[in-house]
Amino acid sequence: MSQRTSGVLLHITSLPGTPGIGTLGKSAYAFADWLHKAHQSLWQVLPLGPTGYGDSPYASFSTFAGNPLLIDFDDLVERGWADANDIVPPDYIHSSGDIDYGSVVWWKFPVLYKCAAYFLSHCSKKDRIAYEAFKNDQSAWLDNFANFTSIKKYYDALAAEKKVTGVDSMWNRFWPKPLASHNPSAVSKWNAEHSEDIEQIKVIQFFFNVQWQALKAYANKNGIKIIGDIPIFVAGDSADVWASQHLFQIDKKTLLQTAQAGVPPDYFSETGQLWGNPLYDWNAMKKEKYSWWVSRIKNMLRLVDIVRIDHFRGFEAYWSVPADAENAIGGKWVKGPGKDLFDEIKSQLGTLPIIAEDLGVITEEVAALRDGCEFPGMKILQFAFSGGKWDADAASNAYLPHSFENSRCVVYTGTHDNDTTMGILQSGGEGLKKNICAYLNLNENCDLITVCHALVRAAFASSAQMCVVPLQDVYHIGSEGRMNTPSTTGTNWAWRMSDNLLDERGATELAWYASVYGRNND
Repeated sequence: MSQRTSGVLLHITSLPGTPGIGTLGKSAYAFADWLHKAHQSLWQVLPLGPTGYGDSPYASFSTFAGNPLLIDFDDLVERGWADANDIVPPDYIHSSGDIDYGSVVWWKFPVLYKCAAYFLSHCSKKDRIAYEAFKNDQSAWLDNFANFTSIKKYYDALAAEKKVTGVDSMWNRFWPKPLASHNPSAVSKWNAEHSEDIEQIKVIQFFFNVQWQALKAYANKNGIKIIGDIPIFVAGDSADVWASQHLFQIDKKTLLQTAQAGVPPDYFSETGQLWGNPLYDWNAMKKEKYSWWVSRIKNMLRLVDIVRIDHFRGFEAYWSVPADAENAIGGKWVKGPGKDLFDEIKSQLGTLPIIAEDLGVITEEVAALRDGCEFPGMKILQFAFSGGKWDADAASNAYLPHSFENSRCVVYTGTHDNDTTMGILQSGGEGLKKNICAYLNLNENCDLITVCHALVRAAFASSAQMCVVPLQDVYHIGSEGRMNTPSTTGTNWAWRMSDNLLDERGATELAWYASVYGRNND
């Protein structure tokens, strides 16, 4: 990853033109074409796993599986794997505007199961061979995921009938103990009694895999590498935790978490962030040579070219919060596995194309771990400026381009957790604008669009090895384009771009920046 490169951050769900939600269909290929026209060589997406409560890609039912909502129905019909009459969306599903996840889930999942059944009864011999090969190659996670999903569907429906909600409906509280404890006999019995349902779940994962691998191959052919994203932690309500309980801080008798993940008070929240994820039992992980993590990284490198690990600092030390805490203030730092983990992964998988998300409370030890692994960290231009007095302290901000320690980093204008750059400029006041204009040598009377474009250009001009800009910042979209506000639920992950966004102007501007600052996709 030594070549100077650049690209755009846009999650699949934000792609336009398909019913309800962005998919792996024609608009994804059109975006790859636009990136190529813009001389970009990186496309960064968010986690690709199946999403649950809150619709967050960072709280997935599986870190290995793909999100069925991203499957494109038109492509299934073109492949002969679905009936065109089954995929017609109802009137309440729209192809533009923000995503209504409840409506999309309500419509799309029953259709996916119809498509899976159609595939099993109509697919060609060649397609059946490909499907069986997929099942065999991915059985290490696929079998557990399909079993978990089948059991969860049944008991979620039962919980709803009995008006059991929230954590009380999770596998470790509501399922029968033999199933909840992943008893092999109980799981095998369930599998035998629900074989049709489980087979369809596996077919849906095959659909995702085929479409994703085709899109990735197309992007790669056009000189574009995919940057994928994995959270350091996994969701408690996931096949990952259910199938590997001994690798997490879970009480063996009650099956409940003994602690949960979070972060202390920071830029985003005065009371810290209470994530709720179960924490790893790193001693148990080490005894197995971190095989679970090796498999996780290996699977990601099957799906993407470069892996961004969210909350990298948690490998050096993680914020452990009591399981029953109401906020993250009372947590404590606990040492993580450090370089030992990555040395083991590297010994089994070779060179690791990993980006370390090193934001937040970063100590010398965290920096040493990042640098010792030779992973590039992240620099966020939005963090470089404030509306306060511009003095020696302000001028030494680590996120200012002239303060980058070296080129082994990835510069962003903002991330999925930030407001858009235009949104921040609109809410930041004259002091913020004045400081940015002074740094970038802009006329203080210029409009905010000019400032937004100048910050994008500054990212491209920086010494950072890689430059990634959210599409919202390329088109100076305001706060209506924000993807996520940490510690909130209900309105996140819903933004979709409009059909007319990928115009010649945006491509020409990025192509010029890439050319001038040595980041061309040649």
